[in-house]
Amino acid sequence: MSATHLPHPPTDQREFPFSDRDFRRVCQMIHARAGIALAPGKRDMVYGRLSRRLRALDLHDFGEYLDQLDADPDGAEWQAFTNALTTNLTAFFREPHHFERLDAQLQELGRGQGTIRLWSCAASTGEEPYSMAITACEAFGTLAPPVRILATDIDTQVLATAQRGVYAIDRISGLDEDLRKRYFQRGTGPNEGRCRVNPALQALVEFRPLNLLQPRYDVGGPFAAIFCRNVMIYFDKPTQRAILSRLLPQMDAASLLYTGHSENYLHAADLIQPCGRTLYRRNPAARA
Repeated sequence: MSATHLPHPPTDQREFPFSDRDFRRVCQMIHARAGIALAPGKRDMVYGRLSRRLRALDLHDFGEYLDQLDADPDGAEWQAFTNALTTNLTAFFREPHHFERLDAQLQELGRGQGTIRLWSCAASTGEEPYSMAITACEAFGTLAPPVRILATDIDTQVLATAQRGVYAIDRISGLDEDLRKRYFQRGTGPNEGRCRVNPALQALVEFRPLNLLQPRYDVGGPFAAIFCRNVMIYFDKPTQRAILSRLLPQMDAASLLYTGHSENYLHAADLIQPCGRTLYRRNPAARA
């Protein structure tokens, strides 16, 4: 492969100096702020994403940028820093077996239970909570099921996208045609090639920023189902345990915790116990 086709320029050709010390500082800062553990192999990704912030702020090196962050712990730039380093990979009905189980769980609960509360902990651009909303509508056979969904994420940019509920049409190409017709409105004219989530689905979901590193989650549980999928893989084991311990007060004995296929919680068996394929309940002996 010639140099012109390298995915990232060699260090000596980069626009901004980016030393080993700069990378270590970024790793320490994002871990302290958001719990994300960056591997050494993420150095090029970090440079590519944060260099945009340096250009936007008319800065000339990473040390100056990181010093500005340190000097203003409550500054707005921290959110931009966190947004830049957050990875958002999602899809409608990702890991379909979870939505089949959620459908069964909702039908088991049935009507007469009051409002059934669900939580998407890492909602990203909204495909997960909207998939949960569609599942609820299908389970109860109505666009107004007795369900409310809280959707949270640390990244405010993706939450704004989620709240708008507008997607490229190819994002729903894998869905059943009946689902596409019931739950999405196809754009025309200047909106050709895009679709919008049915407003009835949007009415079921509340989007709210939340950092899973917060010492407590003021979210008003318990929830019948908590989807915390494909986010814990970015945290080290102690951070995972801390987050799980803060999720426990949001769960009762019947609550289900839905997790990602590559996430393993053998180290937290005193907190949660497996009860199905990537499904957990709280350990009855665990103290919230």
